[in-house]
Amino acid sequence: MELAIKIFQFILSISILVILHELGHFLPAKWFKTKVEKFYLFFDPWFSIVKKKIGETEYGIGWLPFGGYVKIAGMVDESMDTEQLKQPAQPWEFRAKPAWQRLIIMLGGVTVNFFLAWLIYSSLSFFNGETYTDLNKFTNGIEVTEAGKKMGFQNGDKIISIDGKPNERLENASINILLGNQVTVLRNGKEISFPVNTDGVADVLKQKEAKLYISPRVPMIIDSLVSPTAKTSGLLAGDKIVKINGQSAAFFDEVSSILNQNKGKTVSIDFERNNSGKLQNLPSVPVDKNGKLGIQFSTKDIVKSITTNRKYSFGEAIPRGFTRTIEALTMQVKQFKIMFNSKIQGYKNVGGPIAIVKSMPVDKDINGDFAINWTAFWSFTAMFSVWLAFLNLIPIPGLDGGHVIFTLYEIIVGKPVPQKVLESAQMIGVIFLLGLMLLIFGSDIFKIFTGKL
Repeated sequence: MELAIKIFQFILSISILVILHELGHFLPAKWFKTKVEKFYLFFDPWFSIVKKKIGETEYGIGWLPFGGYVKIAGMVDESMDTEQLKQPAQPWEFRAKPAWQRLIIMLGGVTVNFFLAWLIYSSLSFFNGETYTDLNKFTNGIEVTEAGKKMGFQNGDKIISIDGKPNERLENASINILLGNQVTVLRNGKEISFPVNTDGVADVLKQKEAKLYISPRVPMIIDSLVSPTAKTSGLLAGDKIVKINGQSAAFFDEVSSILNQNKGKTVSIDFERNNSGKLQNLPSVPVDKNGKLGIQFSTKDIVKSITTNRKYSFGEAIPRGFTRTIEALTMQVKQFKIMFNSKIQGYKNVGGPIAIVKSMPVDKDINGDFAINWTAFWSFTAMFSVWLAFLNLIPIPGLDGGHVIFTLYEIIVGKPVPQKVLESAQMIGVIFLLGLMLLIFGSDIFKIFTGKL
């Protein structure tokens, strides 16, 4: 059931994005009296699931859910139908229209994607507000994994800025650090700036949950005692551990480090009870063979204290939605930095349709049944809409960006690109995109068999 809901969400999101993207081409083509021969959701090689001709346009749904298309008469596109192009241009054909009209038609899809993301983000901010982990409330700084330390961080650092820009949200900062160049932190009362070590970034990206390399530094307040030895140790729920064997152990990272050095031994623990400000001592508390005391620590109050819930009025939500759209777009552009970095090798973490389906969020209702998290669904759709806009603007023949480049060349130079050049470039672009699609899909399958997905 969970998988079915994830697949449904993916198909629904893609369907919304593809239909609206193609409408972005379809409507201006109609406005400029250009004939549109086909309008398809998904691709239809060899056959389609359903189709119906209305007027001059055939509308249909293909069986290959990797996008969609509109086939505009007189245009060199992915269909590679060049027979029509051998005839003299007709007034209703794409190639007969002025360059500025053709440019608007080609930019229509990405324009719709951008405004759709803006609309969704604005709506989410207005109706739901935004809940985020506030770095400004990390009074004890951050705790980092070994990969985080390799990047240049230390436990207790307080993040001030990334590439010179303040980052108040952990959810954004954890990604911006991976894509950034320099971080400024407050360390032992001093501001320190350092370049982000790419070896650390590579280690983070090898993990399935890359965002977990940074977390709030948690004080050691006991929530419950779970092992028999812990229950008889003299410690109580609510006690705050301060020292172990005379060493500072006020935070989880300090406690775990000391306990790992004392597996199977006993340790001396100094703790504070009832917020009295006075330290008490237990001279001989057993540590098990795994380096554990058999206690659980309280994080509920910490999570509440560092979480911010922000509401937006209608007037505030519109510019906020624009800002979120630009942030998502900027993030897509920055990803190319790590994707082709020889050390980081971010291309190995590129996911295809299978990876996307597996990442789709699923909730459980009050009965414990799987259900759609609509807030997460629309957030994903907005992000994916921005991604499609950016991807389609890449100047590769076969994508909107390739057509835009050729049209801009015509506007600047004053004469069109030769038809043969357009056909050859389109063929190369289609082959490249098909190969890339097979590579990404094959990567998903490989990760499944190797347990990396």
